[in-house]
Amino acid sequence: MIFGEFPKSEQGGGQMSQNFENKKVVVEEIREKFSNAKSAILVDYRGLTVAEATELRTKFREAGVEYKVYKNNLMKLAIKESSFEGLTADLAGPSAIAFGYEDPVTPAKIVKDFAKDHSNLELKAGVVEGEYYDNVKIIEIADIPSRDVLLSRLVGSFQAPISNFAYLVKNIVDKRVEEGEANVQPEAVEAPVEESVEQADAVETTEEA
Repeated sequence: MIFGEFPKSEQGGGQMSQNFENKKVVVEEIREKFSNAKSAILVDYRGLTVAEATELRTKFREAGVEYKVYKNNLMKLAIKESSFEGLTADLAGPSAIAFGYEDPVTPAKIVKDFAKDHSNLELKAGVVEGEYYDNVKIIEIADIPSRDVLLSRLVGSFQAPISNFAYLVKNIVDKRVEEGEANVQPEAVEAPVEESVEQADAVETTEEA
């Protein structure tokens, strides 16, 4: 079923139809945030107290990072056929997401620094400038200097000017982490979500969001 079509059981209106419409709105909201983000970092926030969670949100907000909690199934619909689709497998259990709209490494830096004193917070994975990084390599991303500092340090080492930040980040991570080939998902052309909320509801009861 194409996302946006009503299943026959909901075409008559009522509460089910309203729930369907509400979820469509949320999926589009999430999708828009991903489309505007330079990076998105998934975290497991289990164990944080209310005070700690508030402190983390404040740090994100002060750095221009948006921190949100959505149902996993709705996030999966929102990132389908996008450059963030590589996060799909990591959307299991409690998941919060930090959107980086300015400096793409800032969300990972904040999470890593906060986790030093709050061990219950865990980096799960992330996508930075279209490149997917697992829970090991996203920590390496957090150690990379800011965009401006990185470019100023590295651009002079190349024969031609390079403005592609993702290229620079990938090369640094490849050098720092001596593991095999990076788990990189190809960037796809953004397309309308083609999966129904009805299907997401079918599995929502078996997955903790």
